[in-house]
Amino acid sequence: MKLNCDLGESYGAWQMGQDDQVMPLIDMANVACGFHAADPMVIRQTLALAAQHHVEVGAHPSYHDLPGFGRRSITHTPEEIEALLLYQLGALEGMCRKEGLTLRYVKPHGALNNDMMRDKDLLRAVMVATRTFRSDLPLMIPVTRHYRDHQQLAADAGIPLLLEAFADRAYDDDGQLVSRREAGAVHEDPEIIVRQARSFAEQGGIYSATGNWLELPADSLCVHGDNAAALAAIKAIRRAFGNAG
Repeated sequence: MKLNCDLGESYGAWQMGQDDQVMPLIDMANVACGFHAADPMVIRQTLALAAQHHVEVGAHPSYHDLPGFGRRSITHTPEEIEALLLYQLGALEGMCRKEGLTLRYVKPHGALNNDMMRDKDLLRAVMVATRTFRSDLPLMIPVTRHYRDHQQLAADAGIPLLLEAFADRAYDDDGQLVSRREAGAVHEDPEIIVRQARSFAEQGGIYSATGNWLELPADSLCVHGDNAAALAAIKAIRRAFGNAG
């Protein structure tokens, strides 16, 4: 089970996350492309760090919403979605060349990610844009109970699909993340986080917040490293998986 983390989200003098401490502990770095966070130098430094630690690089594109950190929904046509993604993927791939890296996957950020999981037409547009850029480039999306439908959409679009799960979030009975507005939506106890990570890795699913079993086969676990507790959780997962990082 590979660990992925959103990185390179600083901007100018504004610092976000602890990328230098997180990078050695993960397998996949979702690098911001400049539309919700990052600037050319932040991207360059993040890619250099990924190369140093032999971490796979994925694009983390978003709506064009730097002031809102990509968390605000913006309506686009399929053609606009394609242009939006191609612009960001092209920029990141160009910078990857400096470090001898190859773009390995695409993981949409924030509102774009949330919106496409609610709207099949938008998800299809993201898939088409990804295929247009490179037909062998996988798209990473959250795993839900409807993962088979999403796999079929990806097959129809002609792209590989990676399914992502979260060790530090509670799930509802539909396999969706429980809203952060609800109590218990975010796990903070390292023991619970590690137990959920092991369940995804070893059993292909977890129990929902109401105690129902969810079949959620995941290719990668998303972890966060923007504070000391999150960093400790990543280390605990690594130890549980037999790799202290």
